[in-house]
Amino acid sequence: MSLLSRTRIPTVGAQWGLWLSTSYLALAAIAVVAPTLLAPSDPLETALAAAHQQPGWQHLFGTDRLGRDVLVRVVHGAQYSLFIGGVATAVAVAVGIVLGSAAGTGNRIIDEVVTRVFDLLGSFPEILFALVLIAFTGPGTWNLILAIGLSAAPRYGRVVRAEILAVRESEFVAQARLNTTSKFALTVKHIVPNALVTLPVLATLGLGTSILGTATLSFLGFGTQPPLPEWGSMLSESRDDLRLAWWTVFFPGLAITATVIATTVVGRHLQHRFERRSIQ
Repeated sequence: MSLLSRTRIPTVGAQWGLWLSTSYLALAAIAVVAPTLLAPSDPLETALAAAHQQPGWQHLFGTDRLGRDVLVRVVHGAQYSLFIGGVATAVAVAVGIVLGSAAGTGNRIIDEVVTRVFDLLGSFPEILFALVLIAFTGPGTWNLILAIGLSAAPRYGRVVRAEILAVRESEFVAQARLNTTSKFALTVKHIVPNALVTLPVLATLGLGTSILGTATLSFLGFGTQPPLPEWGSMLSESRDDLRLAWWTVFFPGLAITATVIATTVVGRHLQHRFERRSIQ
């Protein structure tokens, strides 16, 4: 096999992976916005006579202990899992921008305080810190969003601070400083916007982590509560039925895994494109 052929194989594989990931995320987006287009049945409708039916033509993903269609619940569950993960990521990015910008553009004392806060929060695993927060606030969708968002904020805040410090010393900012008398205007118009260009890439990569954190905390009972079909909550409900009805655990778990992998693949692709542009 020639060197050219060997180098094309991973490229083609990567393109297929990106295409599959993008297609999956497009379907997931439809499931979030209009789940009835993909699964028109009611995800809360029970039919005890049809409990624990194996996957088949009538129920592609089978049914759970209450006779609810697992496929319908997985599709409608995207409304909760992806919404919570997406909003939590937005909260993390917003808090990270505010704190990172304060540290990068403020005086030495502000920078020191914010950096120490980042170091303190970063010393704990994000999921553990989120668990501590939600233990104080109590279970619920919005408490879960807040806990996951705040726990992930230092990750984005550090990047914003580092980018601001780098951009502040760049040549184009030095040129803009000659034409701008206001430090605030220089910061708002030139420094901060150019320091945020990497955040969409980081947010895409972080979305999968937020979705996984959502499922984990919901599985532990701190997130969306049954009978709402959030993926982690579905796993928690069905864990006692694993031997009797494996499909009630397998398909929600598969949805979580596929979503995390898809967001990671798309995020890595965006990261590589950004790095190539930076080199050029």
